[in-house]
Amino acid sequence: MIRYLAEIYKNDMKSSGEDLLSAIVPLLKLLSLTAIGLVLAHPRTQIIPRATFKLLSKLVFVLFLPCLIFTELGESITFDSIARWWFIPVNVLISTFVGCLLGFLVVLICRPPPEYKRFTIIMTAFGNTGNLCIAIVGSVCHTSNSPFGPHCHSRGVAYVSFAQWVAVILVYTLVYHMMEPPLEFYDVVEEGTEIEEQSPANNDISRPLLIEAEWPGIEEKETEHSKTPFIARVFNSSNHSATTFPDLDIIGETGGSNHMSIRCLAEPRVVRRIRTVAEQTPIQHILQPPTIASLLAIIVGTVPHLKSVVFGYDAPLSFITDSLEILAGAMVPSVMLILGGMLAEGPNESKLGLRTTIGIIVARLLVLPLLGIGIVTLASKMNLLVAGDAMYRFVLLLQYTTPSAILLGAIASLRSYAVSEASALLFWQHLFALFSLSLYIVVYFRLLPTM
Repeated sequence: MIRYLAEIYKNDMKSSGEDLLSAIVPLLKLLSLTAIGLVLAHPRTQIIPRATFKLLSKLVFVLFLPCLIFTELGESITFDSIARWWFIPVNVLISTFVGCLLGFLVVLICRPPPEYKRFTIIMTAFGNTGNLCIAIVGSVCHTSNSPFGPHCHSRGVAYVSFAQWVAVILVYTLVYHMMEPPLEFYDVVEEGTEIEEQSPANNDISRPLLIEAEWPGIEEKETEHSKTPFIARVFNSSNHSATTFPDLDIIGETGGSNHMSIRCLAEPRVVRRIRTVAEQTPIQHILQPPTIASLLAIIVGTVPHLKSVVFGYDAPLSFITDSLEILAGAMVPSVMLILGGMLAEGPNESKLGLRTTIGIIVARLLVLPLLGIGIVTLASKMNLLVAGDAMYRFVLLLQYTTPSAILLGAIASLRSYAVSEASALLFWQHLFALFSLSLYIVVYFRLLPTM
């Protein structure tokens, strides 16, 4: 009897060790790539200059990532899979909403400076649901004994890519407007320090790598109102004179012509102001190369005749998809090298405060994943998820586990709001995420068989 119990204990320990090894080894691969990027870009070595990393980030953005999305999502998606994957984009919305609530709690508890309250909520709510998730999936599946079964990488990348369009829409609409400079702070800036605030964003030499890591060429996207508190000025325009905001022209707000009066009667003031804000929303930026690749993949994948021409061993255009797959193979190592280059630059000075910085990191990297486990488990119990698909659940859990999206640094630069604070916070988040991701991925590997 004792020998039998000892054998059971030995087998259980062996199984636990294998699970732990399966979870840790992929992370060690990513850490190794990140360490190589850090050494190459470190100021003391300068083996590879910052300009090279910026070119590499542009290649990831316009070539490697779109190729990966198109080849993996296009081959996996069908009309039936769209119906089964519906919870993936919904989970992005849920994780963002829960993150906003946590961010609001961080504001109440940590009391950041007044001009950074919205910034605190945004940085807690919006995680990296794209490049980093794809890198983790690629590393986890790059083993002979992957716990996720056959076609692990294709399914994982397809799930992550299917969620990206929701995150991109949120960033270029909600986040873009929430990241506008606060009106009170902007008034102070205009009096004498506006140039000092904007100079780091406009100077390409001093621009941090993380600002362009997921949105190369951001300086070309600036508009007339991108660096101004546009929404606050529109909705507070009745409280200020026309000389206070000379560049703000809302049709029908002033003037006494009959035509203007008729338009004012036909279109209420609130509706007119909402329309003005909508016209200044950079919705056109949603059509970036990764998003276009996702749309093309969905179109080709859901049309059987097109899919048979593009995908498959005997497909007439299989040589093109094979070429794209070769380029897509550079995606994961490039992303991790860029991350190492970002960490090599070190954190910028921040006025956010140590208490708020710690609060955001704890809420985003430690508390939110725990809530994500509860939400995904509940959704599984309610039969809302694909039955028996561990990778599906793993991707859902990752959406709660990653640090804040690097794209938020680009938006901060575009709006000229909390640029150095975003850079510093993203640095510390990604640094501590190396440990929190390791912890939670081990936990996920233990929980997935029971979900």
